[in-house]
Amino acid sequence: MSDPRLPDAYLSSGTSSFADFLGAQAPDLLPGRRALPPGQVGELAPHGTTIVSLTFPGGVLIAGDRRATMGNMIASRDIEKVYPTDEYSAGGFAGTAGLAIELMKLFQVELEHYEKIEGTSLSFDGKANRLATLIRGNLGMAMQGLAVVPLFVGYDLAAGKGRIFSYDVTGGRYEETGYHAVGSGSIFAKGSLKKLFRPDLTEAEAVTIAVEALYDAADDDSATGGPDLTRRLFPIVHVITAEGGRRLTEESVAETANRVVAARMGQPDGPVAALGAAAPAGALEQGGASA
Repeated sequence: MSDPRLPDAYLSSGTSSFADFLGAQAPDLLPGRRALPPGQVGELAPHGTTIVSLTFPGGVLIAGDRRATMGNMIASRDIEKVYPTDEYSAGGFAGTAGLAIELMKLFQVELEHYEKIEGTSLSFDGKANRLATLIRGNLGMAMQGLAVVPLFVGYDLAAGKGRIFSYDVTGGRYEETGYHAVGSGSIFAKGSLKKLFRPDLTEAEAVTIAVEALYDAADDDSATGGPDLTRRLFPIVHVITAEGGRRLTEESVAETANRVVAARMGQPDGPVAALGAAAPAGALEQGGASA
């Protein structure tokens, strides 16, 4: 008769890294350890696209569209690409959807496991480093076309501000200032963010700018989905401040999206950035998308 007790490795304190523990005890469960046939296989899997983020005084937000594509086909219209990773951080992803969702959930457990073992939370830089390690573990699959490119944001309690980190497929991490975007529509989203971003934004204005940026991305990138008024599908927006993180309600995002779409009826290219050192109060409203 087999021993019903768990192995000793499961009963000892061990490492504070859940990914390291999993690599030692069940390596086949890690996304990057699975065997794949030779050649490029990325076109066989759905891919998620555009994620945007921006800071505002007292916090940071991250937002993502809802579309996943597989080649020229829409694989999903309502995929979720933005996830809270702990109380003060969140991540969004572009790239291979299935692997990215699994990696995000693994990262959630990684941070929770560390807190339980060590009795304290990781520093924000520590969290960013742990995510870089997980991405690096997926390098083999990335080279076969199954890349995951996350965007990591959070409120740094020690620094007292919101921060943004981007990554490449090798696990390289880069801190961004003010705003950033990843995914196939990121070039258009970043142009929109660059035009509208100000360091003195209110939270409501930041939400509007994020929706404007995703709209601009969808306007020029077929893999990015804009607000779907017919199906009532809207971007996911997650805001993080010193009080913690929260996902904005669908009703709140829908109200902003409806306002943005209505304004585009008269001004298809969106609000115009004011010239000068800083945009005047109400600049977004002049463009038809006030917060």
